[in-house]
Amino acid sequence: MVLAVDKVFKALADPTRRRLLDALFKEDGQTLSALEGRFRMTRFGVMKHLNQLEEAGLVVTKKRGREKLHFLNPVPIRLVHDRWVSKYAEPWASALSGLKTKLEARMEKVFEIYIKTTPERLWEAITDSEIRSKYNFGVRIDSDWTKGSRYATSHPATDAPLGEGQNLEVDPPRRLVQSMRALWSDDVKKEGTSRVTWEIEPVGDSCRLTVTHDQLREGANEELYGGWPMILSGLKTWLETGALLTTPGSLMYATPASSRTRR
Repeated sequence: MVLAVDKVFKALADPTRRRLLDALFKEDGQTLSALEGRFRMTRFGVMKHLNQLEEAGLVVTKKRGREKLHFLNPVPIRLVHDRWVSKYAEPWASALSGLKTKLEARMEKVFEIYIKTTPERLWEAITDSEIRSKYNFGVRIDSDWTKGSRYATSHPATDAPLGEGQNLEVDPPRRLVQSMRALWSDDVKKEGTSRVTWEIEPVGDSCRLTVTHDQLREGANEELYGGWPMILSGLKTWLETGALLTTPGSLMYATPASSRTRR
């Protein structure tokens, strides 16, 4: 974990790499050619900086036909924030995880994190309602987890469902694709249906978890995707230590003590 944090700090120390992150902050999902055009350096030089950002987990790449797109991954920044910043300056640091972006007609967000666990245990944490509530702001999820089945999310403090959707692909413990319709406010209801893909890949004694939230409209309400870094940080913390995140943001929507007895 120390080495991973060191890579993040080292990557952020270089002004060119910070400018690359700024470029992806403004417009996510860019090709190497598009990013190269923003800098007065060789294509090879831009590639070297992008490779270092990838090694630090700050950039994730996805193949789209013959093109390779680069996405800003805020999860490592969230982890640094949880470990080093939140206890000192939570109000100021909240901007780090509230990453906004101007994208094309349909918006796509990609988040990646490494967790020291097995694929089976990680799949269980994603699909088990009790475990999920521990790192997902107290929100529970109910489904039979078969392809084509429905799911619904809820919280003990509310009577109405917070979200719903369909399990489009169910391939344990490797891949889960779900449609998602948020219901917790009138503003998010207007956004309609988007899609969330969970991909689990074993890497040594750990797993790489990639969460892709796409089919979002341009300028979609940030509430739909802004919480992913904190959720994934909480998932990693729970699986690796058995503890809950205690940052102010993670406790904001925690299950009230009076509700825990209802489980």
